[in-house]
Amino acid sequence: MATAHYSRAVSTAVVTAINNAINGGAGDGSIKFYNAPMPALTSDGITTQTLLGTCACADPAGVESGGTLTFSAIDNDVSADATGTAAWVRIADSAGTVVMDLDVTVTGGGGYVQMASTSITAGGPIAFSSFTITMP
Repeated sequence: MATAHYSRAVSTAVVTAINNAINGGAGDGSIKFYNAPMPALTSDGITTQTLLGTCACADPAGVESGGTLTFSAIDNDVSADATGTAAWVRIADSAGTVVMDLDVTVTGGGGYVQMASTSITAGGPIAFSSFTITMP
């Protein structure tokens, strides 16, 4: 496992830039859940992947402190679009400009986004209790 440590100035700048990017556009950013495969690049379009559901970020998305971006309240998707296994999320600003793609696993599975269950059912909820991005 690789280890990296960044100066506080660098980690603050990185998570501040992520927050600013999600806050781009005139409204809330989004967190969209998809089944596999996750594209190799954020510039790659969605092809065979199915949109399972979308959660909305607050506006602004969160606050930075000590190299950690702590998201404000995230609106749940009360009625998922499709049934499937969440493998990754695409986070974008309100205009749809992609900020980042992150892998999804069950809690303890090592993914950037961890959920109690990655199984999503059409019409069912997708809910967040908390979300942080940290630069060590």
